[in-house]
Amino acid sequence: MSQIGAPRGRTCSRSPRSRTLRSVAALTSAVLAVTVLAGCSSGDEADETSAAAQDNAPATRDKVADGGTLRWAVDALPTTLNSFQADADGTTSRIAGAVLPSLYTLDERGRPKLNPDYLETAQVVETEPKQVVLYKLNQQAVWSDGREIGAPDFVAQWRALSGRDTAYWTARNSGYERIEKIERGKNDLEVRVTFAKPYADWQSLFSPLYPKQVMGSPNAFNDGARTSLKATAGPFLLKAIDRKGGDVTLTRNPHWWGQPAKLDSVVLKAVPRADRAAALAAGTLDLAEIDRSTAERISLALRDAHAGRNGAQAAVAHGPGSAITPSKALRSWALAHGSDEEKAEEVKAARKKNEEAIARYASAQDALAKYVVRKSLEPAYTQLSLNGESGPLADERVRRAVARAINRQELAESVLKPLGLPAEPPGSHLALAGQAAYADSSDALGGQDTKEAQALLADAGWVPGGAAKKPAGTKAGSEAEKKEAEKKAAEKKAAEKKETEKKTGGSTDAKKQASDTASDEGLYIVGDDKPGDRRAETAPGIGANGPENGTNILAPAPAAARQSAALLARAEALDTGSGSGAHAAQSAAKPDQGMAGAYAPRGTAAPVTAPEATKALGKDGKALSLRFVLPSGPGSESLRAVGDRIVRMLDAVGIRTEVTKVSDDSFFKDHVASGDYDLALYSWPASAFPATDARPIFAKPEPASDGSLLVEQNYSRVGTDRIDQLFDQAAGTLDEEEARDLVRQADARIWAAAGSIPLYQRPQLVAARADLVNAGAWGLAAPRYQDIGFKKPESSKGAERNR
Repeated sequence: MSQIGAPRGRTCSRSPRSRTLRSVAALTSAVLAVTVLAGCSSGDEADETSAAAQDNAPATRDKVADGGTLRWAVDALPTTLNSFQADADGTTSRIAGAVLPSLYTLDERGRPKLNPDYLETAQVVETEPKQVVLYKLNQQAVWSDGREIGAPDFVAQWRALSGRDTAYWTARNSGYERIEKIERGKNDLEVRVTFAKPYADWQSLFSPLYPKQVMGSPNAFNDGARTSLKATAGPFLLKAIDRKGGDVTLTRNPHWWGQPAKLDSVVLKAVPRADRAAALAAGTLDLAEIDRSTAERISLALRDAHAGRNGAQAAVAHGPGSAITPSKALRSWALAHGSDEEKAEEVKAARKKNEEAIARYASAQDALAKYVVRKSLEPAYTQLSLNGESGPLADERVRRAVARAINRQELAESVLKPLGLPAEPPGSHLALAGQAAYADSSDALGGQDTKEAQALLADAGWVPGGAAKKPAGTKAGSEAEKKEAEKKAAEKKAAEKKETEKKTGGSTDAKKQASDTASDEGLYIVGDDKPGDRRAETAPGIGANGPENGTNILAPAPAAARQSAALLARAEALDTGSGSGAHAAQSAAKPDQGMAGAYAPRGTAAPVTAPEATKALGKDGKALSLRFVLPSGPGSESLRAVGDRIVRMLDAVGIRTEVTKVSDDSFFKDHVASGDYDLALYSWPASAFPATDARPIFAKPEPASDGSLLVEQNYSRVGTDRIDQLFDQAAGTLDEEEARDLVRQADARIWAAAGSIPLYQRPQLVAARADLVNAGAWGLAAPRYQDIGFKKPESSKGAERNR
């Protein structure tokens, strides 16, 4: 259970790539990786719900050319190559997936499947008196130094991750601490693992598997594996990490015993998400996850190319040149050639700047027409987290009221429907649609119901006008106290006025007369920063929902369109943030009243007074207001738009919000992880082993000796003993059906506790060169690196691609 990931310096653990359904590590805007769901791997029975369809241009190996280099965008170079350290990120996982053994990988339905490149068989051979798993290794499997993969590697990894030796700086030891001993079997190709107590998720272990040279000593584990790997065993080798150039180069492993990699090399290039549109237009990338605005640019470029329109014509149709009407062009020419030399120079400079912008846009659109957008649903869901540690949300009734005020279907549709993706809210915290453990348990909390939300709030004592009522027994202050308070208020107001005049260079009264528009400097107005704003800068003519003509340029992919309202998600969560953003305690009015918090010109009619039921609520003289923290980075526009909708939904039941936008780097660390928030939006990536991996995310917080709260990864601080017990029971049974049932019971109780409200499964948008195959939006599955390549040219069969 990413991102959609935690930023560098995160305090939580990250799971290995083969366990997580997807590495959501971009975490400039949101996802922390951790994994989930237990032993539900063998059944092939049909599910009531189906997983999101892959969109990765599948091709058989005989259709893929031999050779070529794939340039693949990553968010940053890895801070460590050790997947089991706390600062491992998505790039760490991507490298591990290509160069290290994964005994189990995930299929298109997010189920763990035995990897025949490393294992012949793996099964539980004894249950009494103790569980014993026997691994029979592929006899050809060797490390890059020529040594066979075997029991010594298993033993070294177990000892490093068991938690018994504190000299190892490990991020987690889930499962490894249950192992009692590891022995050589009948021969060097057999490894016997004996567990001290039953462990359902044994298939999650030893993926990735590191060589004993890495795991064998604390120094090698803690420091050595951060920058280099002494031995690898995958279809690719780690050739070089260029910190200065921002590249990691992987090359085909000549000693690989499985099907050889089609590509000569893979270059992982560190390109921030905000810069990927430009990198794609420059032709320096072949594969990159992208945001919605970039996807729209590519879709427009393809539409123009199919219509026979080049980049220059596109720039006039919907680019920088689209705003230039004949009359404007004529006037501009006249001014540029007029008698007013100063004005003419100014206009000439502007004309030149505009011509350059048109040329850049035209060139970019011509280049972007060489790519396609591949899309699916990411194995991660975005959730609304409700901090139940203190304040109004410590009351379960208030948390449930917040949940009942929110229309999850509307939020899911607002994000996914414009992309042509299935828009169904997740029904589980612990499994994704299509996985064996998935079941919709949201009825334990209930759907959107304004009256029920208001009733819950009233039952908790939050009523209209309650902010004006003092608690019973409160005595009025003395006259002197009142006068002193009034004096301080007057002094504060005078100081603020003086400071304002100092900043604006004149009296506030004079400024009011000079302008009909109030200043909103430093204030976040609810409704600002809509997703379309940034697109307007990079792709003129494209609005928040597509081109100005209203065309849906991201038509549903055939495979995605076949998905019904399934695809509900469960994943793990994180984003990042903290900082000192501006506030907006503004609420949204009805559509015909305008956006609350926005300034209106002088003379605009005052908003209609809200009915009593939607007036701000209060209790014992205190207003009901929740601190809503959102990331402010360029990749978080969609998240902020969802936040705006939630603000309006809560306002409709009388819950006011104080919205603070903070930097992506501090969002998670300084707010979510530290508990400095009431409401926050972030995402969890999913995994195939929830009985083990979801437990720390939903574990009941425990008081520490210093009075603080030990929350593990439960950033909502909401949990119960019974939920913990159900997780423990699910992880400890070897009956797969029983384990699934226990996981579903735990999920129902998590819904009822209302600390986390899953909203929608995250969209996965990937730009790929049109001739790149077996790569793109993998959905729930892990990439098969040796099959990725470029399609053979149809005109010359068998010709290799030279790039």
